[in-house]
Amino acid sequence: MFRPLTLFNRNRNAPALSEGADEPFFQLHREMNRLFDDFFSDFGSRSLFASAGENGARAIHVDVKDKGNALEVEAELPGVAEDDIDVELNDNLLTIRGERKDEEEKEGVSRRAYASFQRSMSLPFDVDPDAIEAKFKNGVLKLTLPKPPELEAKTKKIAVQKG
Repeated sequence: MFRPLTLFNRNRNAPALSEGADEPFFQLHREMNRLFDDFFSDFGSRSLFASAGENGARAIHVDVKDKGNALEVEAELPGVAEDDIDVELNDNLLTIRGERKDEEEKEGVSRRAYASFQRSMSLPFDVDPDAIEAKFKNGVLKLTLPKPPELEAKTKKIAVQKG
């Protein structure tokens, strides 16, 4: 089943979508960009471990790519251990969450820092949870979410004849 994504518009006087932007993956991309912009709007002004909101969770950088027969989601999680990452699919809400812990002890002085993160996104189609592939390498989590057969890109090459 196909479900449209909801966009949030900061400027209520301007339209939320530009001309020709009713494509669901375009909408998903715009929403991801908005979240990314919100996260980095205060970059450098606070520590990475500073609280980011009411629940203290930081947003993470996520790229979403349409690969024709699947969506590919890549999340950058530098310094996070594989065991500290949770990925959940609840209905069509994909959630990536986890925590990063830094502990250092040097010459009798110990320092500890802790940060949690969470990113949730609505998917524009039903996904079989058993078909999702998740790989974590070099601080990057890569999820492959296959599209249902009725949404896969169907391209047929048409032969052009002379005359």
